[in-house]
Amino acid sequence: MGKIKLEAPVYSIESALKAASCGIDRLELCSNFAEGGETPSAGTLKFLKKHLNIPIYVMIRPRGGNFVHTTAEIEAMKEDISILSEMGADGFVFGILTAEGKLDVKSNSELIKTAGGKPCTLHRAFDSTRNLNEALIDAIHCGFKRILSSGGMDNVSEGLNQLLSLLAEAREDIIIMPGGGLDPSHIPYLNREGLLKEVHASCKGWRPVKAVYKKPQLSLTKSDSFLTIDRDTVSSFQSVLAQFHDPK
Repeated sequence: MGKIKLEAPVYSIESALKAASCGIDRLELCSNFAEGGETPSAGTLKFLKKHLNIPIYVMIRPRGGNFVHTTAEIEAMKEDISILSEMGADGFVFGILTAEGKLDVKSNSELIKTAGGKPCTLHRAFDSTRNLNEALIDAIHCGFKRILSSGGMDNVSEGLNQLLSLLAEAREDIIIMPGGGLDPSHIPYLNREGLLKEVHASCKGWRPVKAVYKKPQLSLTKSDSFLTIDRDTVSSFQSVLAQFHDPK
């Protein structure tokens, strides 16, 4: 069995550099953790590509909220893909739904075409569709290489059985990448049939901000902590994943 890859979402230069130093296999570069991820800056990607040699997939999402996007937003997403591709993005992460809760095959296919052959991941917009099995078929038809999913539930714990079903149905047609509240203890169960190829885990940690002075009457900065990567959590995932890696 080949190595099960570990992808981590990162929301800052610090967390990206730290994740890479911990041995994460691939980064999902985003902005705006509070909204579940939005498109990051081109400057951030360009800097990271100069300093890291692991794949960086870039979130393409112009705003938070739902995944039903306007024509103008979709045009902006295409522009972001073109610009970030020039900055060195190795792949892209996005998902557009129709108002009826189905995968928007036309719009997603157009974005994948804009990516010019770079692999595209369907993010957890997939979990918001009304029929996961139908959305799986549509994702394959669009040309997505993988689907990030918690099994259509709020987290992997609640969607474990559905994820097993998706892994069995997808087989070699598309990668099902469990994520969304993933815990190392989930991995043996998810890989019970040996079908698991990749997992997505935040491995997040918080550190105190380094500002010495904070103006008491101003609340522009609301938090005294900063989102980063927790090395111990990464190690916990790597230890479990290593059990399923046969280098032969």
